[in-house]
Amino acid sequence: MASPNVNGKAASVRPPKGGDYTATDLEVLEGLEPVRKRPAMYIGDTAKTGYHHLLWEILDNSVDEAINGHADRIEVVLDADHKGVSVTDNGRGIPLEVHPKFKKTGLEIVLTILHAGGKFEGKNYRVSGGLHGVGASVVNALSENLIAYVRKGGEEFQQTFERGAPTSKLKKNGKTSKRGTQIHFRPDPQIFGKQTFDLEVIKQRLEAKSYLHKGLHVTLKDEKSHERWEFHHPGGIVEYLGKLVAERGQKAIQPAPFTLEREDEPRLELALTWTESPDEKILTFANGIPTGNGGTHEAGTKSALNKAIRAFMAAKKIEPKGVTITAEDIREGVVALVSVYVAEPQFQGQTKDRLNNPEVAGQVEGVVRTALEQWLLHNSSVAENIVARIVLAARAREASRAASQQVSRKTAVSHRLNLPGKLADCSSTDPGTSELFLVEGDSAGGSAKAGRDRKTQAILPLRGKVLNAERANNAAVMGNKELQDIVSALGCGLGKDFDAGKLRYGKIFLLMDADSDGHHIATLLLTFFYRMLPGLIRGGHVYIAQPPLYKITAGKETHWALDDADKERILATLPKNVKPVINRFKGLGEMNPDQLKVTTLDPKKRRALRVIIDEELETDRVLNELMGRDASQRFRFIMERAPKADSEALDV
Repeated sequence: MASPNVNGKAASVRPPKGGDYTATDLEVLEGLEPVRKRPAMYIGDTAKTGYHHLLWEILDNSVDEAINGHADRIEVVLDADHKGVSVTDNGRGIPLEVHPKFKKTGLEIVLTILHAGGKFEGKNYRVSGGLHGVGASVVNALSENLIAYVRKGGEEFQQTFERGAPTSKLKKNGKTSKRGTQIHFRPDPQIFGKQTFDLEVIKQRLEAKSYLHKGLHVTLKDEKSHERWEFHHPGGIVEYLGKLVAERGQKAIQPAPFTLEREDEPRLELALTWTESPDEKILTFANGIPTGNGGTHEAGTKSALNKAIRAFMAAKKIEPKGVTITAEDIREGVVALVSVYVAEPQFQGQTKDRLNNPEVAGQVEGVVRTALEQWLLHNSSVAENIVARIVLAARAREASRAASQQVSRKTAVSHRLNLPGKLADCSSTDPGTSELFLVEGDSAGGSAKAGRDRKTQAILPLRGKVLNAERANNAAVMGNKELQDIVSALGCGLGKDFDAGKLRYGKIFLLMDADSDGHHIATLLLTFFYRMLPGLIRGGHVYIAQPPLYKITAGKETHWALDDADKERILATLPKNVKPVINRFKGLGEMNPDQLKVTTLDPKKRRALRVIIDEELETDRVLNELMGRDASQRFRFIMERAPKADSEALDV
């Protein structure tokens, strides 16, 4: 049949050249030949990952002995040239009896025949990481040489192999009081080239194993440096979780992690905490093997998290206004370890980096959800802090989407930081000593610039009242010139792009007039920081400067009063024969540079309030009510407090 070509003309299909294809052309790879022919099918690749996977296969066999209660010690010894390694355990030892069908010892069968082992029927191993029966034989096939030692019944036995083939018979080495198996192998340079084992990679893997199996003692020796490391962590994955949180440099927001242990099928261990980190970290393991690509046990855990948090919020009637909580918001900041043991695991590929058992997702979800819901309800104060952190994550996500896009558009044309033109920057580039003052108005900005310490203090004047970040849409907020200038000056980015390490100033002061308008501007700026840059408040970087409202001159003494109440307190302390002169500042612009310096700028004399968040849920609610779109809530707030305000006014 003719088919049209690209030019519309008929193009006939021609038979390929060559002779007939017959059964004699078929190639049959026997024994371990397929492994050497296509090693990537069995170990993923022949680069660094595959090279180390050989060690993990032998290590996992020893760990399987420990999982099933037959061993409690594993020793790994790295050769001096780091091209060979041995793994020793104190388990039962590989069987040595001659198999009636194959007429070979159990040791030789395990090391030379694919899909041979004692883990298929579940009689010798209740759970294990190596169910495919190819681990040890694949390692043998891809090794230049391998020596197996088996110690059992008071005797030590030995057999040697090269590239998968035995080079000696099983022989006795003599009496021994030890028991277990030792495998020493050197990966074949014909397959792997000049690669060597990475000491740090091995250390991390062994330490992880010791965390996952509480009673296991793991030793690593390096024949090159003669160093020795012992890994034993009776605290298990809870201790591992603490290490992960510490390594990430993010403080947990709860005093103790949520933990869960279940012995029924599937056996499950879980440790989880929420941190201040902007991302999530969930490490999963199946039968003691790291599943880097997750799988059904991870999916079940994530689903349980989502449902348990939503159930708690519903039970406590927590309904944050103006924001939609997503599953990603709930998991933001989560650091978790999930370890399951399944009798018949279905791994994706021989490298076992993903668990595919469909039933595990529902089993894990059901167990974790129920336990986590109960934990949240019995630890309400901790749970409310967690929910507050989730609500903030949702608001930050929604608020920063447009903001991040706006900042990205502005910075894409240049890699340098575009500082606002009206910023009077400091000469210091050390955030630890640098301070930024956001000052109300050009007049006050002029006084602040003249009175500042030019080395460490930067001044950014703001014009009028900035936009309300709670009420305006994201595009409008980031279209506001004053807010754009603040973001540019700080240099730390917004939302998901926020990086405290790029912050140019360790302290940020809101310096406004000491009147109602000044308080309003400070509130608008605090709203912006809380919604768009909450990391700065949590990091303790934001302050409210306390400029005086009154200057009180009493003879040769000068006093500064923050407000009316402070003024009355100062006047009450003055001698009765002194007639004070009281000056009220209408704004910062009326203060000369020396006055502003001595009262507000000088670190040795100034007064300032650090902004902190005591109750995040309450803070979020109040900010939403007082600064949000719903005016009825503000009206109610004012009417409820009006009588108190009137009585205070009459008392004055």
